Amino acid sequence: MSDPCIFCDIAQGIVPANIVYEDAATLAFIDLRQFHPGHTLVIPRRHFADVRELDEWTGAALMATVARITTAVGKAFPNEGISLWHSIGPAAFQEVPHLHVHIHPRRTDDNFLRVYPGELPGSQPSERDEYAAVLRHHL
Repeated sequence: MSDPCIFCDIAQGIVPANIVYEDAATLAFIDLRQFHPGHTLVIPRRHFADVRELDEWTGAALMATVARITTAVGKAFPNEGISLWHSIGPAAFQEVPHLHVHIHPRRTDDNFLRVYPGELPGSQPSERDEYAAVLRHHL
């Protein structure tokens, strides 16, 4: 990796962060932006641009930390739900090119992170069969 990475710098202790948990493979810290209190990020210590680069060991460690932090966020901060998300690339609004999972407390009708812009059309079973076949081919 040639470009500096703010999350790598946080993982190495070069840049300060409000760290809430760390182990050999992962780190969790409070996000700079807080739409609702408790918005936390979980990252692997090693640099991966996104989830597609993960090895199984790091992926398992990352998900274990995500589960642990999600439980704590749910207990510690007011919420009526929690959103987890990981964005890949500019079209998905990935801002830092280091894999990170957002853990964000939610409130009913907060209109944060609308998944779909409106009502979506359904799909036919034959379309879903085709999509499944294409994915199986790429596994």
